[in-house]
Amino acid sequence: MTRQTTTAGGRNAVEVRGLVKHFGEVRAVDGVDLDVREGTVLGVLGPNGAGKTTLVRCLSTLLVPDAGTATVAGFDVVRQPRALRRTIGLTGQYASVDEKLSGRENLYMIGRLLDLSRKDARRRADEMLERFSLTDAATRPAAKYSGGMRRRLDLAASMIGRPSVLYLDEPTTGLDPRTRNEVWGEVRLMVSEGATVLLTTQYMEEAEQLAGELTVIDRGKVIAEGGVKELKTKVGGRTLRIRPALATDLDRMAGAIAQAEVLGVGTPTADHADGVVNVPLTTDEQLTAVVSLLTRREFALAEINTHLPSLDEVFLALTGQKTSDAAGPAGPSDADVPDEAPERQEVPA
Repeated sequence: MTRQTTTAGGRNAVEVRGLVKHFGEVRAVDGVDLDVREGTVLGVLGPNGAGKTTLVRCLSTLLVPDAGTATVAGFDVVRQPRALRRTIGLTGQYASVDEKLSGRENLYMIGRLLDLSRKDARRRADEMLERFSLTDAATRPAAKYSGGMRRRLDLAASMIGRPSVLYLDEPTTGLDPRTRNEVWGEVRLMVSEGATVLLTTQYMEEAEQLAGELTVIDRGKVIAEGGVKELKTKVGGRTLRIRPALATDLDRMAGAIAQAEVLGVGTPTADHADGVVNVPLTTDEQLTAVVSLLTRREFALAEINTHLPSLDEVFLALTGQKTSDAAGPAGPSDADVPDEAPERQEVPA
């Protein structure tokens, strides 16, 4: 696949070519190519252990790749790590705030480490506390925050330096639906203000809500990429679902469509449990032809709709694994790195 450094939507904020990172014989990242356009959200999907977190750690200078190149915000991740760290933010899978410090002290400390003046660090800390609805808890030790409050504080910390590129590594793991929605709202606001976001997630709803483009990684390799609708079409295309007025017509209707080979549709199937006939489609013309055929055969139709595979179905078809939505609200952790590396990266080395 030939990739360009610019696209119709603007320049790429992140460009990755042939990135490799291995731990012994395990190639956690195995020749990944990746582009993220400025001011957009790229969703990186993959089962647990696919290499998502290792990729993020390489791009945020927490790990040094073994091969390949990566440029973020115009900086080479290997040759210019100090400059790069001043332009990026990172929120890992688990909140990494200092529990002994208050929310305000956490944010102030990070601001100072990013070379903000005392006045600017205090002002910026108060701005972020208000933005993330943490002002009332500003003086409370982070150890007394709820899980959702810690996650919001962690996000606020990653934004203190107004990063142009933000990495969100499974940012809503373990959050309740209300807090998750609040986090999604903040991500949308960041993007509206010009930030570029690389989001790793196993939540399909999260990917559909936030990401304009998706990249699916499995066993360290990119196995699919494109927009949400594009990936759904690649995996299964559309299915025409027809509900006859009479349930006894299901088999006759499926048989009539199957016999009309001129339509060129896939093999129709009668789903007696749902009371519909499913017809795989590849074109709009086929939909019209099927409906016309059934009308001519005088079948009474109660309902007609088309169905694209869900992202869960896409994920399962591509990787052979279910998403974390089926594993419970918290979802599994991404354990693709043998040894844990520190997740906070805003502090210049």
